[in-house]
Amino acid sequence: MERLMHRAQRIEQALRLALDPEQLQVIDESASHAGHGGFDAQGSHFRVRMVSHAFSGKSRLARHRLVYDALASMLAHDIHALVLDLHAPGDLSKPPQP
Repeated sequence: MERLMHRAQRIEQALRLALDPEQLQVIDESASHAGHGGFDAQGSHFRVRMVSHAFSGKSRLARHRLVYDALASMLAHDIHALVLDLHAPGDLSKPPQP
């Protein structure tokens, strides 16, 4: 069953289990990379937008590491490119820093 699940769904499932996000959006951007290296019609280029308490007080690098750890097996074989937009609750309401 798990093998039949689309990669975006597997990414979402893994992130929900590991980081219990308040908001999560997994976008398959693979179609815009057709003809490029690493392209896979089953999905290989993804954008993740997530808000989670797990990111509170953590640097951007630490947040990325949490996601990489949650997706380690998929990053090794299934994901060619991953764009991350990660926030803790409240981050989005803060004014941007100059």
